[in-house]
Amino acid sequence: MISLTTKAAEKVKGILDQEKASLPQGGLRIYVQGGGCSGFQYGMVLDEVADGDEILEVQGIKVIVDPMSLRYLDGAEVDYKDDLLGGGFAIKNPNATSTCGCGHSFQAKGEGEAAEAVHDHAQQH
Repeated sequence: MISLTTKAAEKVKGILDQEKASLPQGGLRIYVQGGGCSGFQYGMVLDEVADGDEILEVQGIKVIVDPMSLRYLDGAEVDYKDDLLGGGFAIKNPNATSTCGCGHSFQAKGEGEAAEAVHDHAQQH
């Protein structure tokens, strides 16, 4: 399960309302992909559902996650923060066993696999 804070849900609802004409059946896709300084990074985009996707209803928002990404994101919380440098989404992931100095890169241990790094520099840089 993936959760959204109230602030993140409000921000996503506002964006989805603006894009309703181009994505009438769309939702928020959250994914993990290769890249970043530690091997993987998070991504978020408005998208339509594809075959094999998991669809979660979170605070009235359709959250779309592919099965591979869900493995890394199960239990994660999406937040939205405003600060002096601007606003942005952040993911708090309980699967992290350690984090890097930037606070967005972490390592997660898979089932019987070596530790793998997951990174979120796309949100910061």
